[in-house]
Amino acid sequence: MACTTPPSPSPGSSRGSVPGSAARSAPGARDRTSVACHGLSFAWPDGTPVLDGLDLAVGPGRTGLIGANGTGKSTLLRIIAGELTPAAGTVRVAGETGYLPQNHTLDTALRTDQVLGIDRIRTALHAIEAGDCREEHFTAVGDDWDIEERTRAALAQLGLEHIGLDRPVGRLSGGESVLLRLAALLIRRPEVLLLDEPTNNLDRAARERLYAAVAAWPGVLVVVSHDRELLELVDRIADLHDGGVTVYGGTFSAYQEALAAEQEAAERMVRSAEADVRRQRRELSEAHTKLARRARYADKMYASKREPRAVMKMKKRSAQVSAGKHRILHEERLADARRRLEEAEEQVREEAEIRVDLPATRVPARRRVLTVRGAVLPYGRAGAVDLTVAGPERIALTGRNGTGKSTLLRAIAGELAPLSGQIEAHVPVRHLPQRLDVLDDGLSVADNVRRLAPAAGQQRVRAQLARFLFRGPRADQPVSTLSGGERFRATLAALLLAEPAPQLLLLDEPTNNLDLTSVRQLVTALESYAGALLVVSHDLAFLRELSLTRRLAIGSGDGASGGGPDQGAGERAGGLRETGPL
Repeated sequence: MACTTPPSPSPGSSRGSVPGSAARSAPGARDRTSVACHGLSFAWPDGTPVLDGLDLAVGPGRTGLIGANGTGKSTLLRIIAGELTPAAGTVRVAGETGYLPQNHTLDTALRTDQVLGIDRIRTALHAIEAGDCREEHFTAVGDDWDIEERTRAALAQLGLEHIGLDRPVGRLSGGESVLLRLAALLIRRPEVLLLDEPTNNLDRAARERLYAAVAAWPGVLVVVSHDRELLELVDRIADLHDGGVTVYGGTFSAYQEALAAEQEAAERMVRSAEADVRRQRRELSEAHTKLARRARYADKMYASKREPRAVMKMKKRSAQVSAGKHRILHEERLADARRRLEEAEEQVREEAEIRVDLPATRVPARRRVLTVRGAVLPYGRAGAVDLTVAGPERIALTGRNGTGKSTLLRAIAGELAPLSGQIEAHVPVRHLPQRLDVLDDGLSVADNVRRLAPAAGQQRVRAQLARFLFRGPRADQPVSTLSGGERFRATLAALLLAEPAPQLLLLDEPTNNLDLTSVRQLVTALESYAGALLVVSHDLAFLRELSLTRRLAIGSGDGASGGGPDQGAGERAGGLRETGPL
């Protein structure tokens, strides 16, 4: 016996039965969707403050939320998403919220449809198609009779059309996992979409698809990102700085221009205030000189007794009172000038720079650094890899997700063995993985460095950590309390200060989770690094700043354009190949 299947819903009708979703808003309601945060305060259980009385209002359109690591961007998104409860303040969200976190590990035992949240609907649909007409199946389906078609369209939009709905997600790459979680949100179609560093681990083709999805999003979108190309797609920038949020209209480029103008004006104010302080100091000094002359003259007149003693005493007291008022006036003017200088200096943002001028990392020009001959890796689609590195070469390794870039770095670092072939590093090597799991969370920054450099004394460790902006008590912070950017600096410090000093540094997606200031600090640090460098990154803007000597693509495609599932066959035989400039 066959069941009668209701017709597919017309465009614009409700699809509220998708798990986790709310009923769709009425026509025009999306235009009124907003997020309003008032007086938000939040601190971690150990008492570390994150937000204190923060106010933020977000209207329709795309908002880029930026700020230094540790200012609370991810925490703010989690509060808006309802994952964290603020200690004080209110959050109002008009409409359903969808949230893509920065770090989220998928259960590798799940199927694709379970990750997408449509498994229950699919089960009910298939039961109905098989003739099972129980009411519970129709209730599970609701209006989502076309759920599989919509899901495949969402997957195709993100370049995941080759992923079957019954496929285990354990076979997906890190980039594909991110896109799959985004696809789940696109299927739900929430009114408010929150994305936290969504381009992490995405190759070039995947990033382009994500950019297109962001550009087409019709509701409210708030994205935390250091990806400058993504930030060029937003309607406004919300800058989280010094405990408050300043909103700038336009893209990231417009924000940079506005901030540069503000900083130029602030620096002019500082120079003007400094000149005023110098002038007030000079006038106060001159006033003291005049008053001293008057006091000497009064003492001389009093000693000469040219007038009656009572008159002389009265004039002396009057002069002292006048001198006191004069001195207080100039001191108040100087205090006001100093206060204006302090206020002006607070408006100027100072960015500290990491210094990595470590002589022990230097590599002579023609010294053999690395030899890879016919290495076949246990994961990825790279085929047999051949690579020779000599001298302080700076090499970018690019390629699509899943081709084996991270696997190659791990094999070079000695963390896994190739299936065949030879990999030999001729100099000390250090590997900075994507997950930044090199450090022991239970130890302080200084203790982690001492763990990797046991022969270094405490004074030397602290002097070196100061180069990485961990000065004084900051070097004693537990690693577990560090922000993403601070953790990266601590990991980089521990690797570079380790014994023996690394003359080949392997970096795997180093700009992931870093704010724009930290990315600039990293570029500055790598500019002064004297060893050889092999870096995996999809951040083209970052790679362009590294003074690269070579760019290699792993497999037959470098991730600059799209490709379907058949592309892997060519990549398996591709190995490494030289490519043109970025």
